[in-house]
Amino acid sequence: MKDEDEVESADDGGSDFGVIAWHEDGRWELSELADCRDLTRIIDQLKSQRTNGGAVALIAIDEEFFIAARSLGTHLQMMISDVTYAADYDIAADLLDVLDLPFPEEDDEPQPGGDIDLFKDLGMNEMEIEAISHDVDLFPDEQIDAIATRLGFGEELAEYLD
Repeated sequence: MKDEDEVESADDGGSDFGVIAWHEDGRWELSELADCRDLTRIIDQLKSQRTNGGAVALIAIDEEFFIAARSLGTHLQMMISDVTYAADYDIAADLLDVLDLPFPEEDDEPQPGGDIDLFKDLGMNEMEIEAISHDVDLFPDEQIDAIATRLGFGEELAEYLD
């Protein structure tokens, strides 16, 4: 367990990034998330993208974990790549609270949590998300790139980030 000073610095938002993607007129459009650490603002911005196919949010927090969310009409799905970060990051703890997931114990193994199958109808199944979440050789931005590529907007994400 980290001491208080380490937890504080872990939650400072230093190397976060987040995008919202939606499919419109046959192509993917992307927009930057206004605040990667405020779950209410993330949900509001995601829901404000009113398109037939809904919108996807992909968020990298520091070099530690990622959050994926999807809004389709009034239906909202969210997941986190590793629930154990709820002990160190407010955004992760808030997400577990919203998803009504148990808070991790100190000795819990890293594991994804939430709606792991949120991209199933877009052709990306739960096993693929879990494999990306468990890949310790990938940083969160690389995990997000893998998801975006699999969903069909990897090139748009690369151009957006350049």
